[in-house]
Amino acid sequence: MRAAVVTAPGECSVREVPAPQAGVGEVVVDVERVGVCGTDVEFFTGEMAYLHDGQARFPMRLGHEWAGVVRAVGGGVDPAWLGRRVMGDTMLGDGTCRRCLRGHQHVCAGRQEVGIRGGRPGALAEQIAVPATSLHELPDGVDPVLGALVEPGGNALRAAQAANLAPGDRVLVLGPGTIGLLTAMFARAAGAEVHLLGGTAESLAFARTLGFGHAWTEPDLPDLPFDAVVDATNAAYLPARALDLVEPAGRVVYIGLAGSPSHIDTRRLALKDVTAVGVLSASPGLAATIAAYAAGQVDPRPLVAATVGLDQVGAVLAGERLPGAGPGPKFHIDPRPAG
Repeated sequence: MRAAVVTAPGECSVREVPAPQAGVGEVVVDVERVGVCGTDVEFFTGEMAYLHDGQARFPMRLGHEWAGVVRAVGGGVDPAWLGRRVMGDTMLGDGTCRRCLRGHQHVCAGRQEVGIRGGRPGALAEQIAVPATSLHELPDGVDPVLGALVEPGGNALRAAQAANLAPGDRVLVLGPGTIGLLTAMFARAAGAEVHLLGGTAESLAFARTLGFGHAWTEPDLPDLPFDAVVDATNAAYLPARALDLVEPAGRVVYIGLAGSPSHIDTRRLALKDVTAVGVLSASPGLAATIAAYAAGQVDPRPLVAATVGLDQVGAVLAGERLPGAGPGPKFHIDPRPAG
């Protein structure tokens, strides 16, 4: 089969690789859509921390935001999975440790992460093999585009839930990228008044097209009480800024990751009686995200700027704005053969 392979920083090519086989407990999926995210870009640039601490190494097959159709099942897997449209959890715990047994497999110390950690190939290929236990079936109303947006949506849903929003609460989301906009969508669905803080006029203009009229740059941010602040950026100074901006007894949620350490003053955290929550993974939010998409409570499809083939993966990873792309922050890959 054809797959996009990253062999070194800045080097990505489409290669013929052996098609996956369904091992015991696994399925093989024909991939229909794959989202490219910031983690994939960090691997492509060589900046991703896992490359430096031995948890990942080149060559790599990236891709953890995916949807497709089950084509084969391995031993011990219910054959009823065949032909089902699915997406899959990125985090694959060992299933035996204390964290897994307590339902926290997404923070298992020995976990694999699809297309990210532990040598598990990702979905930027015509097919992918994954454990059947990681699958979530997609209902008819959730098309491949939505299916490939479930994984980032699960992260965003968890961030919105961590903000503990009630109807009428005011939340400020830092960063109008994919995760920030998805978080804003889930916060709006919860009845909150949503504000967005961004760095470019273009990103804020796009946010306004999605119905987010309260979209600001830092100099323009109004002096308002924010019941919750969600940091969905990679800026090292914004975690502290989030703590400054949130109301006493409010909540700050950290879902973005900076390339260098961020620092907050825990005295300020305590004296403001603020609850701080970190969000790592979509895993606990996948089922609820699928349900929200199926019910039409959140429709993130406008976030997808373009869908292209495997041959253009390298350009997308390199940050090229491809001809004809829309204003959204997300690129999707359709790895199926043309025609």
